[in-house]
Amino acid sequence: MADRRRNWGLLAEFQNPARLLEAAQAVRERGYTKFETWSPFPIHGMDDAMGLKGSRLGWIVLAGGLTGLTTGLTLQWWAGTMAYPLVIGGKPLFAWEFALPVTFELSVLLSAFGAVFGMFALNRMPKPFHPLDRVKRFKKVTDDAFFLSIEAGDPKFDLEESRKLLESLGGTGIVVVEE
Repeated sequence: MADRRRNWGLLAEFQNPARLLEAAQAVRERGYTKFETWSPFPIHGMDDAMGLKGSRLGWIVLAGGLTGLTTGLTLQWWAGTMAYPLVIGGKPLFAWEFALPVTFELSVLLSAFGAVFGMFALNRMPKPFHPLDRVKRFKKVTDDAFFLSIEAGDPKFDLEESRKLLESLGGTGIVVVEE
């Protein structure tokens, strides 16, 4: 039985970061939404060229930190006033000053957990395999190559039209990537 794979999309290589940035802007202007750029280093302005929104990770980290703050203060208030109320030297049962170290540490801990697990969730990781792993030339992306891929799941994707677009933008070595 023959191995029948579906098309995942197209992959094109570009000469330098400036060409890749221009191509990303042009692909976005043509109405494509499911495309990605691949580079060995961050390229200034690429987020704007691709029309990417800000990350939600900061909100997840904030929620973790606020949860840690609330939990730390509540736990120490409960322990000092409800579970083990001890009046020592006329001091109050709860004072926020002695609760600061534990509250700070718990806020940092839960913020870090939020950052790590939030990043994994938002990046849909772990993902041990990607269809681009089958393309031999794509391995150069970690060293000195610049690529743009357009997914077949994009509503504007048409194999021939998308290939012509990438060629007109200066893409070389355009490959049809299979799943």
